[in-house]
Amino acid sequence: MTDLSTIPCAPAPATAQAGTFGLVDVTLRDAHQCLWSTRMTTETMAPILGAIDRVGYAYVNILGGAVFDVCVRYLHESPWQRVGLLCERLATPCDGLTRGQSLYTFELFPDDIVALNSQVLAALGLTVLTVYDALNDNRNIVSSVRSAHEAGMKVNAMLTYTLSPVHTDAYYVERAAELVALKADFISVKDPTGLLTPERGRTLFPALVAAAGGIPLQLHSHGQSGLAPEVYEAAMAAGFRLGHTAVTPLANGASLPAADDIDARARRMGLASGIDREALAEVSGYFDWVCERDDKPRGKVAAYDPALYEHQVPGGMISNLKSQLQTMNMSHRLPEILEEAAQVRRDLGYPILVSPFAQYIITQAVLNVVQGERYRTIPDEVRKYAMGYYGRLAAQPADVFLERARIRDDERVDEAPAAHLPPALPRLRAQLGASARDEDLLLAAFYSPELLAPLQKHAPACSFRTSPLHELIRYLGSHRDLKHARVRFGGTDVTLSG
Repeated sequence: MTDLSTIPCAPAPATAQAGTFGLVDVTLRDAHQCLWSTRMTTETMAPILGAIDRVGYAYVNILGGAVFDVCVRYLHESPWQRVGLLCERLATPCDGLTRGQSLYTFELFPDDIVALNSQVLAALGLTVLTVYDALNDNRNIVSSVRSAHEAGMKVNAMLTYTLSPVHTDAYYVERAAELVALKADFISVKDPTGLLTPERGRTLFPALVAAAGGIPLQLHSHGQSGLAPEVYEAAMAAGFRLGHTAVTPLANGASLPAADDIDARARRMGLASGIDREALAEVSGYFDWVCERDDKPRGKVAAYDPALYEHQVPGGMISNLKSQLQTMNMSHRLPEILEEAAQVRRDLGYPILVSPFAQYIITQAVLNVVQGERYRTIPDEVRKYAMGYYGRLAAQPADVFLERARIRDDERVDEAPAAHLPPALPRLRAQLGASARDEDLLLAAFYSPELLAPLQKHAPACSFRTSPLHELIRYLGSHRDLKHARVRFGGTDVTLSG
């Protein structure tokens, strides 16, 4: 346990009106992950990159575990090519997220794979590596932090938020102290389900600012409860320096708050955001047009739902669960499964409902409901979690679960997960040959040859200009007097006599 008395405390901010509050854009990563099942293509992103640059974001988040995985499995795009292209085209510093020792998938990888991943991302132009561990076991991010710093990147280390009897303010202050000891450049509060409330923020946020010892804090809170904008205000008042947001068409609901909303709140509090509202409107207009063109859903402000604080299942996962239940003619059992998920989470010692443990808990809950008996069948991944295979648990699992899981004492794991993983690069280099690129070695570590085969195709050609139709829509939206106005779009001069 960390001795908190050795951690220097940052002075409390004199007033919320004395500083800045920058925005980190998640439109190209988490927003479409939540609302579009991570299906935004690089081709869709490319035309609006210039306008995104003009907005004045502190960072643009372009990469995460699901984005990387969907690129390979479903879009058949090289995630490395996407990262390289976005970093090259964006003057705004780019940020990428990994899941600690798991990187982009649910599997655990040895330290040499983690280190090579950091080297490749830095070479592609990434400025900040954001990293978190789903159990808040910070032993699982040590190799990421160390290798990112060695590669020349800054590190944004995340504390994943949840509600339980053991996840107290003191618990999070202790985890923050560990991140200070790791010399993180930023510390973030990651609230994947939108469980934070302004009341909790007013106790937790000042405590974290003090524990951070001057390290800038960021807030990443989803909008599933409808309370996120007020939570961001509590973070600003406590001295947080950055907030994660999305443009309006891809904001709110299961996504994150809208950038224009958070910017307006910051300005009312006297905080400088550096945001260019005209450029922000242009980006929002583009994605409005994409929603129309591709029949994609827009984010909507969520209504407050008390049940969220019981089951704690993220909105994107509920959407996927609904779809799967519908194919099995089991849609009517969704409330029963969500109620069972809350019980499973309690029995497992309050794991946080973020990948991969959200998937494990839902799987166990579905099995319990369908089989009509709790823990009649326990997946191997759930047993591994309870054994400590993925890291240190926040609380001991319930006796009723341990009895059904039949976990022997000699199966329990106390060491950090990476301690059990032999180096992988020697085997991969022998398998792929001396000419294999670092990017190819990593992809071979993550995926089978069958999944990688479609990536051998050339990347789609990207246009770095918005469409003629969008240019006209943008013009019409910014000019009230259209009599005899002339606008050039699609290579043609058009007279508007409105």
